[in-house]
Amino acid sequence: MKTALMVAEKPSLAASLANILSNGKNSSKKGSNGSCSIHEWTGPFRGETIHFRMTSVCGHVMSLDFIGKYNNWDRVDPVELFSCPTEKKEAVPKLRMPAFLAQEGKGCDYLILWLDCDKEGENICYEVINAVQNSMRRSVQSPDVVFRAHFSAITEKDIKAALANLGKPNENEARSVDARQELDLRIGCAFTRFQTKFFQGKYGDLDASLISYGPCQTPTLGFCVQRHDEIQTFKPELYWVLQLSVQTNDGREVTLDWDRVRSFEKDIATMFLLQVKEFKEAEVVSVTAKEKTKQRPQALNTVELMRVASSGLNMGPHHAMQIAERLYTQGYISYPRTETTHYPENFDLMGVLKQQQHSSDWGAEVRDIIAEGINKPRKGHDAGDHPPITPMKLASRNELDGDAWKLYDYITRHFIATVSRDCKYLSTKVTFQVGTELFSCTGKTLLDPGYTTIMHWQAFGKNETVPTFTEGEMANIQDVKLVECQTCPPDYLTESELITLMEKHGIGTDASIPVHINNISQRNYVTVASGRRLIPTPLGIILVHGYQKIDPELVLPTMRSAVEEQLNLIARGQANFNAVLQHTVEIFKQKFLYFVKNIEGMDQLFEVSFSPLAASGKAHSRCGKCRRYMKYIQAKPSRMHCSHCDETYNLPQNGNIRIYKELKCPLDDFELLSWSAGAKGKSYPFCPYCFNHPPFREMKKGSGCNSCTHPTCPHSLNSTGISSCVECEGGVLVLDPASGPKWKLGCNRCDVIIHLFDDAQKVTVEEGVCMCGAQLVNVEYKQDKSKLPKEATEMSGCVFCSPYFTPLVEKHRAVTRPPGSRAPRGRGGRGKSRGKPRPPKDKMAQLAAYFV
Repeated sequence: MKTALMVAEKPSLAASLANILSNGKNSSKKGSNGSCSIHEWTGPFRGETIHFRMTSVCGHVMSLDFIGKYNNWDRVDPVELFSCPTEKKEAVPKLRMPAFLAQEGKGCDYLILWLDCDKEGENICYEVINAVQNSMRRSVQSPDVVFRAHFSAITEKDIKAALANLGKPNENEARSVDARQELDLRIGCAFTRFQTKFFQGKYGDLDASLISYGPCQTPTLGFCVQRHDEIQTFKPELYWVLQLSVQTNDGREVTLDWDRVRSFEKDIATMFLLQVKEFKEAEVVSVTAKEKTKQRPQALNTVELMRVASSGLNMGPHHAMQIAERLYTQGYISYPRTETTHYPENFDLMGVLKQQQHSSDWGAEVRDIIAEGINKPRKGHDAGDHPPITPMKLASRNELDGDAWKLYDYITRHFIATVSRDCKYLSTKVTFQVGTELFSCTGKTLLDPGYTTIMHWQAFGKNETVPTFTEGEMANIQDVKLVECQTCPPDYLTESELITLMEKHGIGTDASIPVHINNISQRNYVTVASGRRLIPTPLGIILVHGYQKIDPELVLPTMRSAVEEQLNLIARGQANFNAVLQHTVEIFKQKFLYFVKNIEGMDQLFEVSFSPLAASGKAHSRCGKCRRYMKYIQAKPSRMHCSHCDETYNLPQNGNIRIYKELKCPLDDFELLSWSAGAKGKSYPFCPYCFNHPPFREMKKGSGCNSCTHPTCPHSLNSTGISSCVECEGGVLVLDPASGPKWKLGCNRCDVIIHLFDDAQKVTVEEGVCMCGAQLVNVEYKQDKSKLPKEATEMSGCVFCSPYFTPLVEKHRAVTRPPGSRAPRGRGGRGKSRGKPRPPKDKMAQLAAYFV
């Protein structure tokens, strides 16, 4: 029997698809990578019965990166990144996704790809094909081996129709994604590395671990700063409004609007006031009543969904799209990434509507529409991708949590509104004349609420009727006055307005727009204020002004929209992949060289807002070179700066830095420091110089004394290491001599911590080695605090094997793991020969089981 391997984009989607295609009759098992499941069943395919095997990836299988040596920020000139070699690496190495796919594809006859139906999905198609090409029974180049399913909703009808009408993956669209990835990697990394190193090396209170540049992210920030500049440069102007009120026959007072609206010249406004004051009555010169329509919405696409989520539901676009993705994979809504606002001619509007007729929230309105017959939706834009976003099955408030329900509620109401009647109302305008001046009042009377019964937030508050006047009638003037007002500055951009600008200028795609907005917030370039307004930070403002000063095109939307057009040509097969890539990379390389040459222009702006390193921080520990005190700069990224040597030393992040017993490193004479993540976290001593310049080949940059292989230093791994880690491969459990009286061992590679000998006065590592391969320790207690047998004050033994130590030892995970703190592979244990690793003995497996 032939076998078909099916691959979906997420494990949850694979389970839903398998359930639909097998009619609920499939067997499931966990995959070898621990994250993906395999669902199997037998069924018909291409005129024969075959065995189906459905599994998934977890997003992209591969990611683009520079080859190893170009990832070193210190040794690589950023300009090299425009031309250096790149390679595809596993996106998430611990998932071992290529090996898993190859294993599942072994011996299969067909490959059916159920990836998301967008350009990124097409790209993942080819990542899957590359992973399985050597294990399939037949070549993936054969015309009847690889198939692509196209679908827009996780419903039985859509999925079974997709299997019956399989197509082929689109290589052009996949290549356009490859081009975008390479451009963003080369351009973003080159600019980011250069400006991060340049400015962090000069300013101490610059609270940013990364000063990033992105071809889409930076123009997005530019829109926010442009609005900020408009607010700052705004000069209010005075203007005057002529306000007139008249009395109706039944004694009501009505305030009228001046047809000239306003005057910016007080003298002229005063002249009109004096003219009008000569009259006691206003003549009704016309009464017009028109029936007007408030149109129902067009079908819903991604950009509109993000706009409404931000402005109406108080959800950031990134968060909203994450929820929409989840609703889609659970089968509640159709595919949420679409540019289309027009339902296809064969779209089953009535079928979708009937699913909602029993809802407790909008069922009555739906039943009314079904009884009357649906209205043909307004014509929208057909982008040729996916149908608009619609509900796929009925949900209740009990099924979905807060934000998921809010989004589903809006999507469903929007769909119902598209097939409802327009809202109709009567607009009445009464025009009065006083001398040469015209005044008017308007009112609205609701005739038919139409779609506003379902989209109730757009409904009329109340009928704004005007009193009854007849043409030629004279109305008594009650009051006439001149009101002084002034113009107001615009408000900060809202997320909703920013999304509109990004769509208009072609910045990003419907999938990436929320990511770019999220990035400028995460990177401390803007803050999100009430009403989801985006207020640029000083850093964000200076960056944009700096780009404008050196090369405005780096921040203008025109550059990126031109690149997007080229990428779309690749996707349509109308442009050559290599030609577009080389041309665009060369343009940005020249811009980068010009930027580097003129960086002083941006630096002058930084000087105004940030303090130089020499003036930042507070005196802390001594430099090993000049013996003067270095300054500790706490603003992220925290670092040490010696103003005399003009040297800056990076430190471990996200923890407390203290002087370590005023001890010195025997290699360079720098005072040792200790890093700690708190009482329940990891801690270790380190030398600031060795941390940045590893003294031994096997040490990596960013290593503490717990990974130092110095043969005789009392603070090194050789003197304080106890044994191999009980969990990770290559890690060593090291005593932290500064942790007392809350003594602990910490793995120098993973986040395992062992608390031991609480309240002991002293804990030291001895020369002797236990049978298990672990180093012996000596423990000393004060007489009144002893926890040893018979109140002994001192004892030696093995942390793991000694029965007297067992109740005094407790293992757990560190509360936080500092970013970038992974130490190099250490020794397997500490033996008597201090220079060589000792492999753990079988007893270590038992110890691991004991602690787990």
